[in-house]
Amino acid sequence: MSTERLLAQAFVELADTLVADFDVVDFLHTLAHRTAELFEAAEAGVMLGDQRGGLRVMASSSERARLLELFELQNEQGPCLDSFRTGKPVNAEDLLQDNPWPLFTAEATEAGIRSVHSLPLRFRSETIGALNLFRTAPGMLAQEELEAAQAMADIATISILQERALREAKVLADQLQRALNSRVIIEQAKGVLAERTQVSLDTAFNMIRSYARNNNQRLHDVATAVVSSLISIEDLKPPTP
Repeated sequence: MSTERLLAQAFVELADTLVADFDVVDFLHTLAHRTAELFEAAEAGVMLGDQRGGLRVMASSSERARLLELFELQNEQGPCLDSFRTGKPVNAEDLLQDNPWPLFTAEATEAGIRSVHSLPLRFRSETIGALNLFRTAPGMLAQEELEAAQAMADIATISILQERALREAKVLADQLQRALNSRVIIEQAKGVLAERTQVSLDTAFNMIRSYARNNNQRLHDVATAVVSSLISIEDLKPPTP
């Protein structure tokens, strides 16, 4: 199969993951394997940034790639880290000649790696990780190959950010729904308490709120207990001065 057809197939495969129940880890493993296959890389791996600004190994085409990436993180040096920190591609055409990372270079060359391409997973000003290609031969990938690899990294970035946005939107929607449900039960409790104690709705609400605060409970839980008659009227009344 031609390189162009393989590349088109890879893009289709990556796009097919943009569905419900999106599995980020499986998606990134697909990305690692396809880039290794397409761009004459012995190995490929993907790192993602965590909430504290550090990197985590998320997917690798092999155990050798995973160990190299872990070595980078443990020693805090390497092309992948530089790409993530700068948001720019980092290319090492020959690790034996271009050696800004002595610890990483020693480990990589011992594992049979001679050249590295690290491409940022970025969208506009946000960099969320890096796609890393480890090659056994020295030399640079052709410019069109680097552009195609960056395009795959860009697709991965957009996919991950979309999944994150959908997840956050769902969390927000769930929170809003819970708030609406709580509001309904609180209104019911206000009405029940106002009728039983012959006080205003405002006073009834203040009684519920005071009880919740004094007993370190949520308003929703206290309101539910009021409607279910699990809290006595006497307990809800403010203490007599």
